[in-house]
Amino acid sequence: MQERKDASFSYKFPDGDRRLAFSRQPSFRQWEPHLSSPSPSSSTNPLMHRSHSFKPYLARSDSTVSVPFLEKSEKKDSTWIVLMLAAVRGVANGSRPMKRLALMISLNVAYSMIELLIGLFTGRVGLVSDAFHLTFGCGILTFSLFAMGVSRRKPDETYTYGYKRLEVLSAFTNSLFLLFLSFSLAVEALHAFMQDESEHKHYLIVSAVTNLLVNLLGVWFFRSYARVNIVYWKPEDMNYHSVCLHVLADSIRSAGLILASWLLTLGVENAEVLCLGIVSVTVFMLVLPLFKATGSILLQIAPSNIHPSAFNKCSRQIAALEEVFEVQARFWELVPGYCIGSVSVQVKNGVNEERILQHVNGLYNDLGIQDLTVQIDYR
Repeated sequence: MQERKDASFSYKFPDGDRRLAFSRQPSFRQWEPHLSSPSPSSSTNPLMHRSHSFKPYLARSDSTVSVPFLEKSEKKDSTWIVLMLAAVRGVANGSRPMKRLALMISLNVAYSMIELLIGLFTGRVGLVSDAFHLTFGCGILTFSLFAMGVSRRKPDETYTYGYKRLEVLSAFTNSLFLLFLSFSLAVEALHAFMQDESEHKHYLIVSAVTNLLVNLLGVWFFRSYARVNIVYWKPEDMNYHSVCLHVLADSIRSAGLILASWLLTLGVENAEVLCLGIVSVTVFMLVLPLFKATGSILLQIAPSNIHPSAFNKCSRQIAALEEVFEVQARFWELVPGYCIGSVSVQVKNGVNEERILQHVNGLYNDLGIQDLTVQIDYR
């Protein structure tokens, strides 16, 4: 048994017990600056002056207790407020695509509100449903705009790699939304096949035409990204491409509804089923490459712009050194155009590690790895 003592208490614990013993000591008191000046009655007694300069952290009269994790949560809330303000400033002082996207979101929000009010007053469920669809799409585009504004911030103690990856997350969210849109269009086509074509809602044509005009404006704004397969050199490219695909998919959907209504007036059978099916497949094929690219980065898969055989060749060249026993390497993309690597090398005791470090860094720098961490382990 080991014994721990202080001025007031005695604690006994078994040998090897790692529990801490706490006691009442002056260190559990806090300094009061306003009581630090000695009073006339205590100027001759320094001990009395010292006792009045401290007070316990928690007195019987205290009604609140400071909880550390609550203070951290308040700090996180303030961080989000700072990010929102940074996004607003980024949009106000941002590039032309950001201002164009803000204008397009404003037009869509205004139109969806008008459509919702008309649908509620006239009892048209189709208009209300379409208004909610547009509102949800505006929320996704607003997140893209938020990512554009915040991604310009510099790295800090919380986000040590910066905020650039937020644009990749925004592009992934957009692509996921469009995949769900494709699935919902397929379900709508199946529903149209099962119901009477005379129940086709022709009043949605006006809504589809207006929505098509607004989305064509967005396609014109981001026309340089109106391609299926595109090489992403920067995270902005992914975000801009996702916005372009979003408005392009909405335009195709509106055009499909207009075409289906026109074909039904000509007496074409199953026109709505055919148009909605074509739109569903088209949207799916458009967004699938973006979904794969963004998902690969978020899952930290090996960089797609570097062939796996190149990584294997570098590992073999390092393992071929006489002093090296084993090599383990991991690589991923933080954002498009910025590759990170971690290499662990097991070597013999007493070797010159500086030469090995230079050799490893030279190989992977030539391969295009911008951020490389090399760990040398001795065996």
